Amino acid sequence: MTAKLDLRGEVCPYTFVKTKLMLEELDSDQDLTILLDDPEATANVSKSLRNEGHEIRSLQAVSEKVWQIVVRKNQQNL
Repeated sequence: MTAKLDLRGEVCPYTFVKTKLMLEELDSDQDLTILLDDPEATANVSKSLRNEGHEIRSLQAVSEKVWQIVVRKNQQNL
């Protein structure tokens, strides 16, 4: 099961804070799909997730102004 987090309309640093809080609720090795519409937030969230040891499974544009990040929670980051 993949959890979803819609962060369209949100800006940094709230996008990463909300992502981190959502990841804390997930089981290890569970995926989280994140939708963002801010290019800076998309870059920062994916970079910060990698820095924390999570696996970015995909990062892609789903429309002209919306990006989707699929991240797998690293079990060491419980």
